[in-house]
Amino acid sequence: MKILFTHSYFLQFDPKQVAHAQPYPPLGTILAAALLREKGYAVKLFDTMFCQNPEEILPILEEYKPDVLVLYDDGFNYLTKMCLSNMRDAAFVMQNLAKKHGCKVIVTSSDATDHYEKYLAKKADFVITGEAEYSLLELVNAISAKQSDFSSVNGIVFTSGNEIVKTPKRSLSKNLDELPLPAWDLVNFEPYKKIWLQKHGYYSVNIATTRGCPYKCNWCAKPMYGNTYNMRSPANVIEEIKLLNKTVEFSHIWFCDDIFGLKRSWVTEFSQLVKKESLTFKYKIQSRADLLVQEKYVEDLASSGCDDVWMGAESGSQKILDAMDKGTTVEEIRQARKLLKQQGIKASFFLQYGYPGETAHDINMTLRLVEENMPDDIGISVSYPLPGTGFYEKVKLELKEKTNWTDSDELALMFKNTYSSSYYKTLHRYTHSMFRKRRAEINWQSHSGFAIKVRALASYFRYSFSGYLQSLRLKRQSAK
Repeated sequence: MKILFTHSYFLQFDPKQVAHAQPYPPLGTILAAALLREKGYAVKLFDTMFCQNPEEILPILEEYKPDVLVLYDDGFNYLTKMCLSNMRDAAFVMQNLAKKHGCKVIVTSSDATDHYEKYLAKKADFVITGEAEYSLLELVNAISAKQSDFSSVNGIVFTSGNEIVKTPKRSLSKNLDELPLPAWDLVNFEPYKKIWLQKHGYYSVNIATTRGCPYKCNWCAKPMYGNTYNMRSPANVIEEIKLLNKTVEFSHIWFCDDIFGLKRSWVTEFSQLVKKESLTFKYKIQSRADLLVQEKYVEDLASSGCDDVWMGAESGSQKILDAMDKGTTVEEIRQARKLLKQQGIKASFFLQYGYPGETAHDINMTLRLVEENMPDDIGISVSYPLPGTGFYEKVKLELKEKTNWTDSDELALMFKNTYSSSYYKTLHRYTHSMFRKRRAEINWQSHSGFAIKVRALASYFRYSFSGYLQSLRLKRQSAK
């Protein structure tokens, strides 16, 4: 039986990410493909990342003639967790085309887990909810055996007659080392590499060392793994890095875990193995302030090649952090930033505006946190209610027809708050302008080269002017 794997993330549908130019292959998709191939199935990947439209799957359907289309979104990519409506619509198109070509259609994603009835209504035969590899294997085995009853396969949803059948939830995999390494040979690296080298001058690959997150931030959707947290062994991760070294030339890794290195001992062992194997690479992670302030934690990150930590700072207001159930303090954010700087690691802040109850005072505290601690980069969003979160339950009665963003830069506030959506969009631009103005000032002060100083001065005046205009807009919008 032939299985065609694909996913529903189309870079061209997300202009903000086109500008960022940091595409990564669909890691979760090729991991599931590796498992099915290991069990004897013929597998092929149709990677939608650089496609212009979902209809581009047609030649593959006609040439490969798969028995099953598996639309398997990469759960390790935070962009797929946002459940963007552009991507959902593309998934529906591919499902329809596959059905016209006689395929069974299986779908698994964060969005499909939350809204399985929508995917079934658009001709999906099965939706896998939660962690999907072993449910997919059992389901494909059942299809191959021409079974008519699928109720024994845990973790799936399907239609039987006029009813939707949802089987019991599948237990999560605890020993992640039992899974095969991802099928990296299915990936065409050239378009990824070309974009990275042209935009950034180096090539970065993605690896996941963990699954899940045990923390309980009440705005964070966790449809796949809930509040569980399971880790691969450091040795298993090193094995994948060595495999990738043989497959493609790279110098940087994005460890795409929700939380990298929750256990202090894991980080130490990983650092030791990197040295033992004489591996040389830089890497980026996502982490929390309270982890980073642990004794010698940041030192082990630095010694193993970490050069950038994206920290979920979220807000400079302790009141807002507590309302989010974040479990961190503003002081820990400050300490973590200081420790990272001492070890020569870039510190980048994720910031979130628009959480219910946020006032002008809270916003100013966030702006002050950025100005006083000057991260190396910032990423800004507004509070985004997703099903299954405490935050969603708080605001769901205020949600109208629109419950998802179209792309990752829409920044629509879909519930009633202190200020309007337009205010938060302006605040987003204002924060970036003030941040870039301050970075330009630092560059002016820290470099002696004439050309660098000229560019820094030009940036300083440019962002000073744009920030001034945006501050006027904020005053008008806050008065409405």
